[in-house]
Amino acid sequence: MTCASLLLLAGCSSTPSSVTATDPATRAQQLAQQLLIVDTHIDVPYRLKDKWEDVSVSAPGGEFDYPRAKAGGLNAPFMSVYIPSSLEKKGGGYLLANQLIDSMEAIVGRAPDKFAMAHHSSDLALHFKQGKISLALGMENGTPIEGKLENLQHFYQRGIRYVTLAHSESNHIADSSYDLRRRWQGLSPFGEQVVAEMNRLGMMIDISHVSDQAFYQVIKLTKTPVIASHSSLRAFVPGFERNMDDAMVQALAKNGGVIQINFGSSFVVSQANQWGLQFKAALAAAPKGTDEKSFRAAYLKQYPYPFANVDTVLDHIDYVTKLVGVDYVGIGSDYDGVGDSLPEGLKDVSTYPNLIAGLLRRGYSEAEIEKIMSGNLLRVWRAVEAHAKS
Repeated sequence: MTCASLLLLAGCSSTPSSVTATDPATRAQQLAQQLLIVDTHIDVPYRLKDKWEDVSVSAPGGEFDYPRAKAGGLNAPFMSVYIPSSLEKKGGGYLLANQLIDSMEAIVGRAPDKFAMAHHSSDLALHFKQGKISLALGMENGTPIEGKLENLQHFYQRGIRYVTLAHSESNHIADSSYDLRRRWQGLSPFGEQVVAEMNRLGMMIDISHVSDQAFYQVIKLTKTPVIASHSSLRAFVPGFERNMDDAMVQALAKNGGVIQINFGSSFVVSQANQWGLQFKAALAAAPKGTDEKSFRAAYLKQYPYPFANVDTVLDHIDYVTKLVGVDYVGIGSDYDGVGDSLPEGLKDVSTYPNLIAGLLRRGYSEAEIEKIMSGNLLRVWRAVEAHAKS
């Protein structure tokens, strides 16, 4: 393997590779196997909690399994330890988080020839050379911290390497973009302590899901770059605060962070986002006791879902690149987390070559593609680790 193909794995330097005579689709297949691909948000843990499958073999119940990951070139998925917002009040988040981490360690235990836990950025290169898929861990929703910094330390020790501060409702750490009550007007006083402690420990701070105010407060307080593990751009979906606007992307870039583009159609195209809102309104107006599954099937026949596609996802990558540069964008697909709303051509983890082919067709160099597929995220992770060591 050349220095160019291992540019960010081995730390060597290279100029962008020259254009080959190979057509983009064929070259994309090659690159997918040669480059490190890091996807910062895949919801396998909660998917398996609901319905267990052995993902070390073909497991068609979701969008991730080992054969499809190998076919798509996925080397390092961040497995999302998702905690429902309802547990903020009911309790049980700490226990559930530990159970979901256990389930990921169990995958490695059952198939140590295929998977390995990744606790450090350097693990990814080692596992790549061994032919194994790295399972890194991110926690989606800080609810399991339960107001105790020692719990945050516990989860770091268990391998959690980023925490999404809030989810669909405000919690004891931060306000959520979805929650209009805005309990804290950004971060809580404890949330400010969490930011400092994550810096100290060497955990990436994930600002996906939080309110705009919380985002800017994190940017002001943090001593390290931050990530948006699975967010897209508000420019394409006006009014959708869950995505990031231009000023936020610029602030993120100034911080040295990275936005990992979410593939979900409702994040990528306004029509799909509006379809979801209209469906919810129609369901709410339906007679009491209406079966949602059958109602949805009938609604879809009358109003087909406007799926995004590879090009509309690429438009988000292009937009970030033109706004702040190619060093601040990556991928956080949200596979197994956005239901049946995935774009045409990006339906599961076997399809990353389609994204790479699109980048080639749009004129991105192979060195730039490597940054998007892993290098930018690795740069942030390494910076966070280095700050903790200092």
